[in-house]
Amino acid sequence: MINRRQFLVGSGAAALVAGGVAPPAWGQEKKAWAPYSGTLAIDACGGFGRFPGNPDGSLNALELADARESGLSAVVLTLAPTGRFRFRDSALETTMKEFAHWEAQIAAHPDSFTAVRTGADLERAQRERKVGLVYGFQESSPIGEDPDRIGIFKRLGLRVLQLTHNRRNLVGDGCMEPGNAGLSELGLQVIERLNAEKVLVDLAHGGQRTVREAIAASKAPVVISHSGCRALSNLPRLTADAELKAMANRGGVVGILFWPYLREQGQPMVADLIRHIEHAIKVCGEDHVGIGSDNTLSPVDRTPEFEKGNLEFMKGLVADGVLTKGRSPELVTFIPELNHARRFETLGALLSARGHSDARIAKILGGNFARVMREVWG
Repeated sequence: MINRRQFLVGSGAAALVAGGVAPPAWGQEKKAWAPYSGTLAIDACGGFGRFPGNPDGSLNALELADARESGLSAVVLTLAPTGRFRFRDSALETTMKEFAHWEAQIAAHPDSFTAVRTGADLERAQRERKVGLVYGFQESSPIGEDPDRIGIFKRLGLRVLQLTHNRRNLVGDGCMEPGNAGLSELGLQVIERLNAEKVLVDLAHGGQRTVREAIAASKAPVVISHSGCRALSNLPRLTADAELKAMANRGGVVGILFWPYLREQGQPMVADLIRHIEHAIKVCGEDHVGIGSDNTLSPVDRTPEFEKGNLEFMKGLVADGVLTKGRSPELVTFIPELNHARRFETLGALLSARGHSDARIAKILGGNFARVMREVWG
């Protein structure tokens, strides 16, 4: 069953218009990029499934076909709960269930999925033409006040941990907290333990001070798995040039997302995505930019039922302050022209048409994230 988080990751669409008539579709671009079949492609924040999903969270044949068609070698999944406040026991309980669920999916679909625990596993997934599943948290609340839990999660397969979501938690301030208080003492302890356990520190959704202080505190490179360039769209959810440079100087990687944050008003299109990628390259260098779509691998089926649900979802994001007041609910959380499974390949072709070299494109589509993952995980 696709819950609020999965709806957030997986989709988004324009408003349901009067009479239940589907809104006009944007044209899709499907382009071939010859080197893609040999590219280790990684989505640093992704998921699986089509709306409305199955009640037990299992994947059907079409959704598995989408995963294979994507050509991705790895996807960083969100196992930990996200949202505003998740400090109760349910944070830990839900997370443990997610570990069990995805272990079961790997066992049920060995031709489609494989577990990724080390850098060598990334190459194996690419070689075997499977999608490698990387377990990640998008919130540190399951840790509670006990950094020793990080070792337990590591043994269960955790390889990427995002310190905060939008709001304040016990380790630090998220990007929507006006106080911008940075890391707590517990936050510093968590980073130290993550480094010791060789779990990758993720600063997406972090407040500006949290991001800056975490980069300085970590002994290993950090990532900002799904963000964009605040210089192009001045929104708290995105990352300013100073923090992007600091992250890159320590060997990290920023993943550019597909969400409406890429513009302050209006629907982001593929031109906006490329604009953020190219700005990030200018600021960070080509070795420090990747993709974290914050989407599912499957395209969105824009049925009337989906449109109705998404309209309410978008209104909720505005009401919660996740999207700034005044943003139209007639938005989608995917790039309309890339609403198909082979969007990474198409993006590669579009970047190639703009004069980017094949070597640079391969880095952006996954090579840079693979490098930092190998360095941290071994």
